[in-house]
Amino acid sequence: MKKDELGLSFSARKALTVHLGEAAGNEIATLLQRMAAQIDELKKSKVSITQVIPGQPKQDPLLQSLDNESF
Repeated sequence: MKKDELGLSFSARKALTVHLGEAAGNEIATLLQRMAAQIDELKKSKVSITQVIPGQPKQDPLLQSLDNESF
């Protein structure tokens, strides 16, 4: 994921600042951007786990759906 894809759009930032105030809106937008960057780093460094017990599902469906999310 590119650095510029991690941020919010101008209109989303503007909506946050209008509805929450400039300081709070900017703080939330920055927090979301940092969280997206951290999630991206975690996805890059994630280790695949090989199941050793037969019959268990490969991966929890909830975790699998999170892997497919894009931020």
